[in-house]
Amino acid sequence: MNRKTKTNRWFLFALSCAAAVTLAFALHAKASAADEIPKLAALMEWKPGTVVADIGAGDGSYAFAAVEQVGAVGRVFATEIDAEKLKTLRAEVKNRDLQNVAVVESGETETNLPPLCCDAIFLRRVYHHLTKPLEFDASLVRSLKPGGKLAVIDFPPHPEYGKVKGVPKDREDHGIQQKTLIDELTTAGLQMEKIVDDWPANNYCVVFVKK
Repeated sequence: MNRKTKTNRWFLFALSCAAAVTLAFALHAKASAADEIPKLAALMEWKPGTVVADIGAGDGSYAFAAVEQVGAVGRVFATEIDAEKLKTLRAEVKNRDLQNVAVVESGETETNLPPLCCDAIFLRRVYHHLTKPLEFDASLVRSLKPGGKLAVIDFPPHPEYGKVKGVPKDREDHGIQQKTLIDELTTAGLQMEKIVDDWPANNYCVVFVKK
């Protein structure tokens, strides 16, 4: 092997390593509620008094950040399906003395939110986990007021993440294509309003409105 060939191989190896590192960084990039909630509030036109629901609220960081946007006269629902997360959420709401935050146990097919309760609902990296998306979408629509908005923040499928158990067979790897969720939520009765492709942490955001 001559020196030029060896140099070229090392160059290609270094280039492939750099590409792998770049891909790994993109896949695992982080964002925070402080980055995303003000952006989401502006996009969905929240104001003091807005009623918002965070579906799949996790540790509550995004729901608690939403409280700062809607103010004391607004209201935030934080839903979760996991028992331990629900327990932690309720304890944190009590600890913070947040009178305008309600923690709701959701189900596989239902948000369990009251009908027509919300001006805005958002799901952050949650939609691709839905095992019964058509039924759950119908529940989301029932919970929105006429003119209310739904935002789905998610990411395209990638094999590095692996599969999600229990989701419909038309799902690919962990994540979801924009077209899939747009088709499903349009079928549920919502109108797609806006797509933001450059959302923080390499996500995208699709906003729908209930007419």
